[in-house]
Amino acid sequence: MSTQDRPAHPERPAGQQTRDQLLAAMPLRERQLQLATVSTAVLEGGAGPPIVLLHGQGEFAALWIKVIPDLVRTHRVIVPDLPGHGASVVRDGRLDTETVLTWLDELIDQTCQGRPPVLAGHLMGGAIAARYAVHHSDRLAHLILVDTLGLGLFRPAPSFAVPMMGFVARPTPKSRDRLFNRCFLDMDRVGEQTGEQWQPLLDYALDRARTPSVQAALRRLVPRVAMPAIPAGDLARIAVPTDLVHGRYGLQVRLRAAEAASVRYGWPLHVIEECRDDPAVEQPEAFLDALRTAMRAPQAEPSEAEPA
Repeated sequence: MSTQDRPAHPERPAGQQTRDQLLAAMPLRERQLQLATVSTAVLEGGAGPPIVLLHGQGEFAALWIKVIPDLVRTHRVIVPDLPGHGASVVRDGRLDTETVLTWLDELIDQTCQGRPPVLAGHLMGGAIAARYAVHHSDRLAHLILVDTLGLGLFRPAPSFAVPMMGFVARPTPKSRDRLFNRCFLDMDRVGEQTGEQWQPLLDYALDRARTPSVQAALRRLVPRVAMPAIPAGDLARIAVPTDLVHGRYGLQVRLRAAEAASVRYGWPLHVIEECRDDPAVEQPEAFLDALRTAMRAPQAEPSEAEPA
């Protein structure tokens, strides 16, 4: 499906063609919305109950490409680029937790047509979703946290942390591939299954990592939103049905963090086999099965948990 004509941003001429190639492969349309202080690129499509998908730090909306075609058959799908990521530009330089939560509140207002959405977040997107649900559970139908940050202190495995720091310090094809080899259990298999969109995904990831505004957004958001643990007392206040989806071999957020949260808060945990940190890319069918199971299962009232 064709996308709207979009003016090229001066920082990203090299990546525009790659981005357009990715968007052309998805059954969604793009529009630009002013949300809080962020000119936000939002992909939308499908009909039915709304579902909002939030990607992780350093990523972009097209990373959901392998699950979107199935979701649009049953849902209205809303997929933004997070503030400062992809084609979402922060206008006044301010980017903190309050701004991001206001941004998400306005996104739901302007795209969900008055219906509480399912809100699914991955990594930092999961931390944003959880922080939002602490104060706005009444605005959501369901919360899905995917390998999410914020459930505890950010303690990635050294085998992930070293290539991550190398890619941030010097984004090159070599450092990107070294990092991605730690994000996926079998990167070659992921590439083969993704097909002709795999190289554009790799190219756009490198383009974004080299973009000064994206680098600035990461420096502001990761220490404020992604790395700090959300207080247990806050997580216990989440009053919307909540499920955890987690790759068994994740290196950014270990499975034990999701297992502990599942026990503490009574949130069902869906473990995705043969998978590291990104189930929607590495095991899309299993991810979709977990998502559908979560959304149709009746759940008890959230239990009270003691603060840490």
